[in-house]
Amino acid sequence: MNTSDTGAARPPDSNSSSLAPEVRLKLIASIVCLAIPLAILFAPLGLENQTQVAFAITAFMILAWMTHVIDYAVAGLIGCVLFWMSGVVAPEVAFSGYSRTITWFVLAALLLGAIGTKSGLPQRIGGFIVTRVGLSYSGILLGLIITDFLLTFVVPTGVGRVVIMATIALGIIKLFDVEKGSNVARGIFLIITYTATIFDKMIIAGAASITARGAIIQYGDVEVGWGLWFIAFLPCDLLTILAAWKITQWLFPPEVKSIAGKEEALREQFRIKGGWTPESRRAAFIILGTVVVWVTDIFHGIDPALVAVTAAIVAMLPYVGVLTINDVRKIDLMPFFFVGAALSMSAVLRETGGLEVLISTVLAGTEPWFANEITAVPLLYWGAFVYHLLLASEISMLASSLPVLMEFAKANELDPLWIGLVWTFAAGGKLFVYQTAVLVVGYSYGYFRHTDLIKLGAAITVVEFFNVIVTTMFWWPLIGLS
Repeated sequence: MNTSDTGAARPPDSNSSSLAPEVRLKLIASIVCLAIPLAILFAPLGLENQTQVAFAITAFMILAWMTHVIDYAVAGLIGCVLFWMSGVVAPEVAFSGYSRTITWFVLAALLLGAIGTKSGLPQRIGGFIVTRVGLSYSGILLGLIITDFLLTFVVPTGVGRVVIMATIALGIIKLFDVEKGSNVARGIFLIITYTATIFDKMIIAGAASITARGAIIQYGDVEVGWGLWFIAFLPCDLLTILAAWKITQWLFPPEVKSIAGKEEALREQFRIKGGWTPESRRAAFIILGTVVVWVTDIFHGIDPALVAVTAAIVAMLPYVGVLTINDVRKIDLMPFFFVGAALSMSAVLRETGGLEVLISTVLAGTEPWFANEITAVPLLYWGAFVYHLLLASEISMLASSLPVLMEFAKANELDPLWIGLVWTFAAGGKLFVYQTAVLVVGYSYGYFRHTDLIKLGAAITVVEFFNVIVTTMFWWPLIGLS
């Protein structure tokens, strides 16, 4: 606030007042989100009218997702309505993403996350592992990473796992008796957050991998089950656990190396009052049954989306009562609407011929680079990494890019599944908080800084690049992916 020489306060001058930086940036972003689509709409591009209109609306959706001027789901729904209002496609195409099993898989995953939490399995799994790996900083770090990995099966949502793991981490940090900004605190919180967003690309557990699988099936015309996805990335899982453990110790060496003598206090962190209740037993049975059916889908072929939706419905049935209507009301349904809108956008581009235009312009001349994995893996991995920097949400990044890649693969007689898996895996590498809600939630606890995330993210991203090279060259040919 401005003051006069005598110290008296005066109201801000409305003609010369400056907007706060964040308000100014949001205003600029809003103008960009409108100006560029309008420029595309009226530019002499020589395209069919419906294709050009579809591109303009798609540009608005992607720019809104990049800048986050409004919520991702809201931006997506606005785009769907504009597709409908403009008449470029029929309403059943404009909202076709909501009729896809993959969108309902996302909703079921959110419900399964709530079921998993009520079962008490996350705390029991964490307690079983962490209390058995030793009392050193190194051992506890390894225990937390393994716990994070195993919880991916039980709580198929990254945000849910971060919240659960944060509760565990806070208690452990307290036992180390260190400050909030210590290496111990930063290392623990960073790794539980970062691995939560990596593992759900290598397991179909979370909106990103669920969206990717749907795009591969719909646009690549190839089937990929839960079991095949898990087997394909199993070496990556194991190497990631080891690499994340070593990198965290290297970047954040502990001030206190052990909590020896506090064994009972550590066990107390995981103790569940009241033991197993009838409700928690039913919840655990539903979760474990769901995982078993997912893992064995190689033999029975039941769609994992159908399994997840069925499990969620069973949990809400009378006399089961694991999920109540109040539990459902507490779940954030925005990812459901976001994924449906993103898939609808892809369907509209396909219907209007937009995908063909994108392939012929964006990917023209790259065919030789996809001839073998030596050149294809770097192109896909670092291409996805850069694209993810621009398009913050990994869901929108995968939903907007995979349809183009799948059509490109089919047109050039490439394996859509191979390309889709590498591209999806590359979405796990991140440097900035804005790139996924999982990092946002972990960062909100205040235990690590942006610079900490950049250091860890850069190291893990490079390691994961060599990880995927080894996996694609030596493991995938053994399971028929080449």
